[in-house]
Amino acid sequence: MDRLARIWDSDVAWSFRHSPIAIVAAVVALGTIFAAVFAPWLAPYNPFDPASLNLMNGFTPPGTPNAVTGQAFVLGTDHQGRDILSTILYGARISLFVGFAAVIFAMVLGIALGLLAGWRGGWVDSLLMRIADVQLSFPSILIALLIFGVARGFIPAGMREQVAIWVLIVSIGLSDWVQYARVVRGATMVEKGREYVQAARVIGVHPVRIVLRHILPNVIGPVLVIATIGLALAIIAEATLSFLGVGVPPTQPSLGTLIRIGQQFLFSGEWWILVFPSVALLALALSVNLLGDWLRDALNPRLR
Repeated sequence: MDRLARIWDSDVAWSFRHSPIAIVAAVVALGTIFAAVFAPWLAPYNPFDPASLNLMNGFTPPGTPNAVTGQAFVLGTDHQGRDILSTILYGARISLFVGFAAVIFAMVLGIALGLLAGWRGGWVDSLLMRIADVQLSFPSILIALLIFGVARGFIPAGMREQVAIWVLIVSIGLSDWVQYARVVRGATMVEKGREYVQAARVIGVHPVRIVLRHILPNVIGPVLVIATIGLALAIIAEATLSFLGVGVPPTQPSLGTLIRIGQQFLFSGEWWILVFPSVALLALALSVNLLGDWLRDALNPRLR
């Protein structure tokens, strides 16, 4: 109870309680994540089960009973008769999984390389930072496209759909590690000159132990802020790649795939197939981004 009381009285908790935008963003983000995780229990239908589909339900408008079957769907159906609400819940699961996995991969890689560059210095630091500079000169989505295309070239055709999501995660992660590495490198170069680090080196503590036990906890704060904002960017990157047709396979559509499908029917009058997945993606990305902005301000001592 004492620990919970200390957390409740902390500066970050106080900042959250007095930020209506952060509260609304947290409710939207956590609600979306909850609905996506429990989609098999919350979704009215399983939209990717061919046995449960009825093509006669295709293009049913939102809240309007189908003229043939008489079934009504809250957000309507697509061209295959799939319930839009159910496809959004299932699609959000894939978008969130890819986003979280890509951020974790980029964060672990960036932290490791940043600690290595900041601690070792010299040619190791120069080599890693020049690679980072070159990568920063290109848009991250192009880097992800290049990595995704090269990786698929080495994968047998029969296995491409099975590993497409993992290739997508690695592609997005490799395109976003630079920002973590640069922040961690700069913080490590500052921390390794502190007296407590010098004292640990004098008494013979192993460098790996110094880095992991003393330096890493002091540089993790800015990394968490970047990771929060990076989650929104990773979700958008996945949606962009899937919209371009190089993301997740059609058998496991994400929000980006649903948007790509919906835009084919926008000008024929079936606007709901595009609008509702787009609104879901916008709400998810915006809420996570607003949480990242709040966390950045809350952890900034100059703004307290």
